[in-house]
Amino acid sequence: MYDLSDTIVAVSSPGGGLRSILRITGPQALPVCERVFETSLGSEIKNQKSTINNRALLAGSVQINSDVAVDAWLYLFFAPCSYTGEDLAEIHVCASRVIVEALVQDLLARGLRAAGPGEFTARAYLNGKLDLGQAAAGNEFISSSNRLQLEAAEKLLSGRLTKAADEIRAALLDVLSLIEAGLDFSGEDIEFIGAREAAERLAAIGQSLEELLAGSIRYETLLDLPAIGIAGAPNAGKSSLLNALLGWERSIVSPQPKTTRDVLSGVLMTDRFQCVLFDCAGLVVEPANPLDTLAQRAAIEALQSCSAVLFCVDAAKADLREDVAVHTLVRPKGTIHVATKTDLLSPTECLQRISELAEFFHAEFLPVSSKTSHGLADLLGAVERTTNGGHSPPYEQHAADSVSFLALTARHRQAVTEAREQIAQAMAEVTRGHEEVAVLMIRAACQALTQIEQQSLDEQVLDRIFSRFCIGK
Repeated sequence: MYDLSDTIVAVSSPGGGLRSILRITGPQALPVCERVFETSLGSEIKNQKSTINNRALLAGSVQINSDVAVDAWLYLFFAPCSYTGEDLAEIHVCASRVIVEALVQDLLARGLRAAGPGEFTARAYLNGKLDLGQAAAGNEFISSSNRLQLEAAEKLLSGRLTKAADEIRAALLDVLSLIEAGLDFSGEDIEFIGAREAAERLAAIGQSLEELLAGSIRYETLLDLPAIGIAGAPNAGKSSLLNALLGWERSIVSPQPKTTRDVLSGVLMTDRFQCVLFDCAGLVVEPANPLDTLAQRAAIEALQSCSAVLFCVDAAKADLREDVAVHTLVRPKGTIHVATKTDLLSPTECLQRISELAEFFHAEFLPVSSKTSHGLADLLGAVERTTNGGHSPPYEQHAADSVSFLALTARHRQAVTEAREQIAQAMAEVTRGHEEVAVLMIRAACQALTQIEQQSLDEQVLDRIFSRFCIGK
């Protein structure tokens, strides 16, 4: 399936950008670059590897055909210090798609092969640069659409899951060795580990697996969570509402306008549904400076891609012209209008104000107070209806700890669940005095955990893992 003797090439940058990146890896990466790339200083590419330990950046031009050459930059990463573990080159050009396609065709004509989906990362895995969990995390980075997904992918990429599985497997092997030693010396008056101690240690290991499952979220679920944005003019009570809904202080709250400049997110979990909730910079009709412009651009992009928006208006605010103006800046799939800071008004004033807001915005408003929690239940119900019920919470965890979860793919969860079941059976057999059977169960549990990072996976399994990647990654 994966021929490591080939040299592969693909465009690894997204379409539509000013710069295009062609990535090449394999034994012919440097020789082919030597033939198509001419450095500005006339230095030879083949000499770079001997003079520079792990990487080089060269400016020059790349020859498209006999008549056309374009300015380019060549990034060289030498084995074994590159991403793939092989000699790897990236040609960066600022050129049209037609020029880039012509360059790719020229490289293919020189004997390179077009890379398949995920083949660069597959080579990194096969060459020992990444474990399987880290390799899969690369695709999750690419497909992440919010920061919660990105944080989860980062934890997979850091090898946290593999480390946890290795620690649990080591503890299992320790118990296994003691039980097997006792069986080997059953005719002697030696007890390496008693049945009670073995059962207790297996129970502790099983509890570790339970905690790993309980403190995790299905990655597939996280990728599919509906996103709910909070929008409004500066100082409309957005950050306070985010904190009130999440149940912890995710965002800084200040009477000073424009405190929030970045997009802040958290997982909103209730008994009935779950979604990604995010707060962003307050919207203004005319940003005052480049920093405000960048913050507003990020906010609008995030809001336009979400499932629904909670549009907040300060109920105690007298002049609503700014709010009406920013209301037109974002047109999401659905909008829930929220009148915030209602605790600053009397019940009579609040009713009158809600009526005025409905007239101004031609929409019904939900009165809410983040300070007293009044109206939050009604707001959650509206969010649930807007997201078509959202998703059932996959695990029980306090909202304040939601950012520390470990995301597990379906394959990971299957391996951990199987190991947990085998350990439970081993405990029962040890208690009955059937150490020989318990040994088989413990070995099966170790094998199940090995599936998280299995070096001998067959080609069909590897193909399924990497086929979800895009070309050039």
